[in-house]
Amino acid sequence: MEKSIIVENLAFRYGNLLAVDHISFDVKAGEILGFLGPNGAGKTTTVKMLTGQLHPYAGKAVLLGYDVTKNPDKVQSRIGVCFEQTNLYEQMSAIENLKLFAVLFGVDNFNGYALLQRVGLAGREKDKVSGYSKGMKQRLMIARSLVNKPQIIFMDEPTSGLDPVSSEAIDNIILEERDRGATIFLTTHDMWEADKLCDRVAFMNQGKIEALDSPRNLKQQYGKRSLIAEISSNGDAIVKKEIDMDSPNTAAEVEKLLTNEKVITLHSEEATLEDIFIKVTGRRLTE
Repeated sequence: MEKSIIVENLAFRYGNLLAVDHISFDVKAGEILGFLGPNGAGKTTTVKMLTGQLHPYAGKAVLLGYDVTKNPDKVQSRIGVCFEQTNLYEQMSAIENLKLFAVLFGVDNFNGYALLQRVGLAGREKDKVSGYSKGMKQRLMIARSLVNKPQIIFMDEPTSGLDPVSSEAIDNIILEERDRGATIFLTTHDMWEADKLCDRVAFMNQGKIEALDSPRNLKQQYGKRSLIAEISSNGDAIVKKEIDMDSPNTAAEVEKLLTNEKVITLHSEEATLEDIFIKVTGRRLTE
């Protein structure tokens, strides 16, 4: 499959701090790659290098066949970017914000109303952005990143601090864009969002990629699968019992449990990406 992003030995320094430490990876066309890590791990700096906003200290990034440093214009006309911090023109309306970017991108026959309807802002198109809630502004940021129908979309913490309804709306748009064929580069410290959306995730820690694979493969490689049983004991008391699903004795233990105990509930449980991140890096995602 064609690769939309190829990163080789990429590094960036802020003074003496090596914020991104010679990382290499690639992203396939139509793939959602999650960059997972705590604040300060180097995620946003990586995005800024990939989008041509920062020049690498070392290495290179090739997007859609173009070296970003050498051909920023050719890359930037084909990508969309949505940052966590909104940078909208607040004294303009939502539709005016989108039309301005359509002009900058040279988009013909632009239908901003359809795009705003898609992100749930129908009926508020002509309202000044200064009157929008945080969730509405974030949805407008998403809409703006889609103005030029980009082949690659960078989303930096797109649902941070949003209510569940706004978060779900943005997640659905991400999946729709992936289905359209766009490549999504998603930075987040939300393990649930990454697990739900991403084809693969990279664990970013102190400027380095510590692991990169699909959520399922990472769980199988580093995690533990368990059966959790709730057992009725001594009248009304409920006791929990855990059985390792990967043990040679699993079948015998389950049979013994069901034969000798009054089992109220029985369900499987696997490690979360948070658990795996801690095991791989020794740190929590939300530090």
